[in-house]
Formats: sequence, C-alpha cells, structure tokens
Amino acid sequence: MKSKFKDKLYEIVFEADTPAGKFFDVALLSAIFISITLVMLESISSVNEKYGYWLKITEWIVTIFFTIEYFLRIYIVKKPLNYIFSFYGIVDFLSVVPSYIGLFIPGTHGLTVIRSLRLLRIFRILKLDMYVKESSIITRALIASKRKIGIFLYFVIMLVIIIGTVMYLVEDNKAGFTSIPQSIYWAVVTLTTVGYGDIAPITPLGKFIAGFVMILGYAIIAVPTGIVSSEMISENKKTTTQCCPICVKEGHDENAEFCKFCGAKLNNDIMVQ
Repeated sequence: MKSKFKDKLYEIVFEADTPAGKFFDVALLSAIFISITLVMLESISSVNEKYGYWLKITEWIVTIFFTIEYFLRIYIVKKPLNYIFSFYGIVDFLSVVPSYIGLFIPGTHGLTVIRSLRLLRIFRILKLDMYVKESSIITRALIASKRKIGIFLYFVIMLVIIIGTVMYLVEDNKAGFTSIPQSIYWAVVTLTTVGYGDIAPITPLGKFIAGFVMILGYAIIAVPTGIVSSEMISENKKTTTQCCPICVKEGHDENAEFCKFCGAKLNNDIMVQ
C-alpha cells in the first residue's frame, strides 16, 4: 500500500508526461513566478511600505510550499542522495535556503530571487529539448529554432534578473540602483551594449561587474545566429521527459525500458501512452 502511494506521488511530482505531473509542474512554476514578483515588489520602497506585511506573509507561504515540495521529492525517490546532489536537487535546495538565511543575516533577503533557477523545470513541461529534424531551408530552420531562441531569451531574462539583484546589493542608492527593477533595467542596457549612461556603478566591485557584463554582451549577440546555423546541420533524436527513479536524470529515448545513464529500469508502467 505504501509502495503504491509513493508510486502515485512519484508520478505526480517527477513525471511531466502525465496529466497530474503537468498540472503539478505548472502550479509549481506559477508559485515561482509569484515568489520572484514578490521579491521585486519588496525592493520598491513605496510598495513595500504600503503592502510589506502582506508581501512577507505571501512570501513565507510560498517558501513553506517549496520546502515541503523539496522534502517530498527526497521522500519519494529510491535513492535520496542521488536527487539531493543532482542538478535539479541543488537548484531546489538553493531556491529554499535564502529565505531561511534571511532570518539570521539581515540584508540577504534579495537573494531569494535565486529561486528563478527553478524555472529550468519548464524544459520538462514544454519538452523544449525536442526539435524538428535537419533542414537545409532557412525558413524552416528559423521555425525549427524558435524554441531554442525562446530558451536563449529565457536565460537572458534570468541572467539580467540575477545581475540586477547583485548590483542592487553591491551599489548604493546614490548611484541610481534604487530598486531591483531599476537595477535590472541597468543590466539590460549594459548587457545589450546600449549604454545610456543614466545609471552607472561607482564602487570598484560594481565597476568590475559592469565590465564583465559588457564583455558578456558581445558574446550573447552571436548566440541567435549560432542557434539558427546549428539547426540547419543538426539532427535531434526524439526523447521524453521521463525521470529515472534511481539517478533522477531525464532525456531518455522513446520506448526506452532502461535508463541510459545508470541502467535502472524505468517506470514505464506509469507513463501515459
């Protein structure tokens, strides 16, 4: 009875191919978006002064939800350590820890924006690792690479959010970094090499980060071109989002019975055909 219950929970929490799993992941992503929005709003003085109490209550509700979900995943998997030290396990842990650190170390609450990393789970829901076959026609290559470009844009958005948060913590309000959204605006302007100059860092560390972001901007400009070019000569093998119950890794071939990473038998009996 206990085994069947854990199998059902495993299907909901880990299997994005099932209706229940998709619903769970969509609900989880919604909570992540809400949490990130709350952190941003708290950095705006006028909003925080008026709604700070309710923002903190909502933030802790979301944090407790993430904490329960993290330990639930540890309880479900057959080998908890494999999940804890897996990529997603580390991401889940980092998304919970900042809130509790903020209880003991003042001024670190803004680090809760790190939980935006959990949005990486959107790959499993939308199956963004599946792309069309090789094409020699530019139009078809553009259509085929639109998902890759979407992933690229997501990483850029996540990057500017993190950079903006770091600069908000590093720089003084006198330099123009008065809130996280304002700092994110600076990150976008700098990363795209636009450089309006209306906001500029004044501390040595801030200037060092700014220089790094400027150089990084040149590299990012070339990425979309590379994505479209590689799509024209690459051939992707169709995979599923099924998660191995032992090593907790994904990306298995369709109709695969065993994990290609650790050799364990996959839970094909709970997969939706």
